[in-house]
Amino acid sequence: MTLKRLPLVLAVLGVLALAGCASLNKLLSGAFQKPRLTFKRADLGAASLSGATVNLVYDVENPNPVGLSLAQVSYAFFVEGKQVVAGTPPNGMKLRANGSSQLVFPASVKFADLVPVVSTFLTKDQAAYKAQGSLGIKTPLGVLSFPLAHEGTFPVPKLPQVALATPRIKSLGLSGATVEFPLTITNRNGFPLPINGLTGALNIAGANVGTLSTGDLGSFAAGAQKQVVLPLNINFARAASAAAALRSGSANVGFSGQVLSGGAGVPLSFTQRVSFSR
Repeated sequence: MTLKRLPLVLAVLGVLALAGCASLNKLLSGAFQKPRLTFKRADLGAASLSGATVNLVYDVENPNPVGLSLAQVSYAFFVEGKQVVAGTPPNGMKLRANGSSQLVFPASVKFADLVPVVSTFLTKDQAAYKAQGSLGIKTPLGVLSFPLAHEGTFPVPKLPQVALATPRIKSLGLSGATVEFPLTITNRNGFPLPINGLTGALNIAGANVGTLSTGDLGSFAAGAQKQVVLPLNINFARAASAAAALRSGSANVGFSGQVLSGGAGVPLSFTQRVSFSR
């Protein structure tokens, strides 16, 4: 081949290459199937009386023989009408070929950011949420955009149930007494709840007799129950009515304090009529 014919040959090859690319793009356009984005569920992650993590789980079904990837994510999460901190899957995340991939959008909900008084919020059974935004998936045809929109509710953590079992008088004298107070604590939620402690003032027959404090009780499984026995030395000089109540064998016993959970202290109080054992 002479040098004079080289430019013509290169030009012909270039035309064939362009025609090949056009044919390939046409082939891809005809064969490529659009992925499907489906909302799967809302999971309640770590929860306490101070807040919770809500994970929205989506499923991306890719029916194509080539893997895809996330190109961009725009996302916002609202609880009771207020926007909270939300995370997203990273750009570039790979989506498997001929299969489904899960995308998780976690949102951190701090109850104190939603309402002035956390204990009021905890009386609700459910909290409403709304997710909105868009998802961009990189494909051989360019970036395809999918809307992210979902509304629902998640369970609001409930205060543990605290009940006083029969107190036991270990010693009783003229000036005071030592009494053991058994507290039965029950997690009323269908998910684990950390209880970092109960602390508060105790009164017997209207007289303040001291403070009960459990210390950190750890995480309670769903529906779990635990009993702790707390001894208390009672000085009759400061609680004369308590002395009479202990000697009579029964009295109204009241607790006024708080439950510590996840960094929050939530008010807790109750009064029970109890009989004392010896």
